[in-house]
Amino acid sequence: MLASVSESLGDGAVSITSRGNVELRGLPDGSASTLADRLGPGGLLPSPTHERVRNIVASPAAGLDGAGHADVHAWARDLDRLLCAEPRAAALSGRFLFVLDDGRGDVAGLGGDVTLIAEPGGASALLRVGGRTLRITAGHAPRAALAAALAFLAAAEAAGSGAWRVGELPAGAAEAVDLSGAGGQPVPVPPPLPSGPPPAPGPLGPRAVSVLAPLGRLTAAQLRALLPAAEVRLTPWRGAVVVTHGQGVEPGHVGESEPASASERAPEPLAHLARLASAGLITRPDAPGAGVTACTGLPGCAKSLADVRADAARALAVPAGALPVHFSGCARRCGHPRGTWVDVLATAPEAEAEAEAATETTGDGAYLVDGAPTPRTALPGAVATARTAGTGPSTLTARAASTTPTR
Repeated sequence: MLASVSESLGDGAVSITSRGNVELRGLPDGSASTLADRLGPGGLLPSPTHERVRNIVASPAAGLDGAGHADVHAWARDLDRLLCAEPRAAALSGRFLFVLDDGRGDVAGLGGDVTLIAEPGGASALLRVGGRTLRITAGHAPRAALAAALAFLAAAEAAGSGAWRVGELPAGAAEAVDLSGAGGQPVPVPPPLPSGPPPAPGPLGPRAVSVLAPLGRLTAAQLRALLPAAEVRLTPWRGAVVVTHGQGVEPGHVGESEPASASERAPEPLAHLARLASAGLITRPDAPGAGVTACTGLPGCAKSLADVRADAARALAVPAGALPVHFSGCARRCGHPRGTWVDVLATAPEAEAEAEAATETTGDGAYLVDGAPTPRTALPGAVATARTAGTGPSTLTARAASTTPTR
């Protein structure tokens, strides 16, 4: 469905955002109702009044690879249903974020306003809101998350500050958020947030694969290549976890005993991975494009100073490095990753002469690569060096604190 809509209404592709959302671009004016009519029957628009607040990020490999303590995607489905059924939840900002981590730590650090973390054994979870933590039963986790979000709304209204997120509440207001409706027991000294890597491109357990979208964009053809699949989970790392077949279902069948037609047959994960590679998706952690992302840039964004996606595409030939890379068209750095990353920032035209003088080269545009002036023609080499050498974490921490990832 998304592939068809992107072709008929958009620019023929979709973007995956830093929250694992889908973004359609190139939509003509006045197409909103047509788009809603197309998406609704497919279950992609369950509540028009709540669509902007359905921001839920869950560990994408949960329940698939034997890691983690709970299948938090069941929590995500329940929380989504509860959100859409609660009229007051429609007042949440589109920036408000729920994070559901299965205990492996891959999404716990993404800056959720309400964060659920499964604990060992799977019977309990930690609910974190601002600097406070409650221990709750796993079965109560989705309702507790909703209660915490509603408590934030009450605190924001009482503060009168117009805060969209927990971190934007005035000093002392975050601690005043009434979490009594969430249930559970306070944890006076909570454990540190778990931290773990995202799923690497490649096989993911016996019935799933993980892939990355080049520069975070999937063409309509690449979207269709993800199928057949039992489930497709888009990730905050601009990729997808493709569940090839359901629990207890063998490849080649749609059920435990029913044979499947060729078009319905659940693929073998490795065979499906090979097909996705041939479609242009990134299927290996050492592939050159792994970890390279970019904002929209020109011509799609008027604030951008360069066609950063075209320039980033040249960097896809650079061997993969230890650090992720993000190309930004302006100082807002929309969609940048969290943590340590190589910052490639387009600069104003007057900066080009400085970059050329500093590197004794001639280019047709200027960037800063981790703050160093770099002509466009020197980007591949500069990016390759930065991915390997890295940058001081204090510099990156300060930069990340001053910018906000987009949806």
